[in-house]
Amino acid sequence: MDGVSRGVRAAARIVARGDGRCGTSLPVLEGEGPLAVRRTRASGDEARVLLVGAMSGPLGGDHFTVEAEVADGARLHLGSSAATIALPGQTKEEAHYELRLDVAAGGELHWLPEQLISARGSGLTVTARIRLVSGARLVYREEQVLGRFGEEPGRLTSRLAVRLDGRPLLDQELSCGPGSPGGWDGPAVLAGHRALGQLLVVRPEFADTPVAAGPLGEYAALCPLAGPAVLVTAVAPDALRLRHVLDGALRDLS
Repeated sequence: MDGVSRGVRAAARIVARGDGRCGTSLPVLEGEGPLAVRRTRASGDEARVLLVGAMSGPLGGDHFTVEAEVADGARLHLGSSAATIALPGQTKEEAHYELRLDVAAGGELHWLPEQLISARGSGLTVTARIRLVSGARLVYREEQVLGRFGEEPGRLTSRLAVRLDGRPLLDQELSCGPGSPGGWDGPAVLAGHRALGQLLVVRPEFADTPVAAGPLGEYAALCPLAGPAVLVTAVAPDALRLRHVLDGALRDLS
């Protein structure tokens, strides 16, 4: 040991399976350290789980991992009890937050956490890797806020990689904040806005009845992907207006 803190490593793992009674069971529901998991009340055949932040963070040097597996016949709604705030730590190392989601044919996953806030002085890389099988259903929302009120942001890099039947469906990366490639705050990217987000909806019926591309107001757009999926991207002045746009898009797609 060199006496230097390397941050906290923590993981959460959730497995959802059909219970044979038109419901969803959770044979694996595990969390450690700052990643506590709690099953909450649900209706119908869906299981609901909240990630509860038991500590501040992620701080510089921390490494968090969340894994969820949804089997055939299971429906899982995953959310969080509060916003996640990336904060500077005692070291200059970046923090890392990894998300690994697997959905089988006939399974359905809704990933709908609260916002991720990048506080001044922080550095965080978020990587989401999603593997789907034909017949899977997915609603995936991510919302990022650059800085708390009146505060400059930290550096935030976010990558979303989705594969369907082993083939790429979507793979994109965006880096914002100090030290990011030039232009991230320019008119072609954020145009001075401080809240950004996206909504990915995957449904088998989109293959036969594709959704038309088009704008959603002034700062959002809907784009069908080369597969049974639709991507909505949006920027906004604040988190409240961003959520309004993404919630409206999800209602329209439903």
